[in-house]
Order: sequence, then C-alpha cells, then structure tokens
Amino acid sequence: MKNWIDLIGRIVVGLFFFFEAFDTIVFFDVTRETLTGYGITFAQDFLIAGSIIILLLGGMMVITGYYASIGATLLLIYWFTFTVVVYSWWNDPPEVKSLHVKSFMRNMALCGGLLIIIANGAKDYSVKRILHVMRLPK
Repeated sequence: MKNWIDLIGRIVVGLFFFFEAFDTIVFFDVTRETLTGYGITFAQDFLIAGSIIILLLGGMMVITGYYASIGATLLLIYWFTFTVVVYSWWNDPPEVKSLHVKSFMRNMALCGGLLIIIANGAKDYSVKRILHVMRLPK
C-alpha cells in the first residue's frame, strides 16, 4: 500500500510542475514582463526556457521514478529560488504581507514534499526499478 501512495504522491507533485511548465509556455510574454517587474532583465528568454526545461525534465523524472531524487533536486532548486524571489514577504507592505506569507508557506510545503522524494527515492513503482528487475539473463 505504501508503494501505491508513493506513486500517487509522485504523480501529483510531478503534474503540478508540468502545469507550471505549460503555464510558462502559454504565457511566455507575460512571464517575461513579470521577470522585468522583479528586476530580472538579463537573459530573460534563456531563463524562461531553462525553467521550462527544468520543470518538464524534473517533473518527468519524479513521475516515472527514473532517478526521482535527481529530478526532485532540480525541482527543489528551481522552486525554492522562485519562492524566495516572488514571495519575499519580509519586504512587502502590510496590506499584502499576509497573502504572501501564506503563499510562501505553501511553496515551502511543496519544497518539503520534494525533500521527502529526495530522501526516499521512488520505491518499487518506478521505471528504474522495472528496468532493474526485468534484465535479461545472460
């Protein structure tokens, strides 16, 4: 039963990051404007394309379980950086501080889930495990 729960959890986490990648692709120009609003003006297209690749690659690795810890590490580095830049509530005015604190904590909870995947790996229901078990005899 634990392995099924692990698989379902990895799928939910991975699909979240797939949605983020899809959202970034669809709203590419808006994302560029948002980066400008946060003061990030250098190599915007490269940063956006890099984030899309990290989100898709990391999400796929987490869902399939093929080096899930590496995929979760990629996602953690991206998501933690994103969270600190976007939801820097310590600099916000009081009228939006509460909302940004809640969003910051939600994103930190997702980082905690990624840390659990990093620590535990993909368990039995993973492509890596299937490839290991189904090796042809010599």
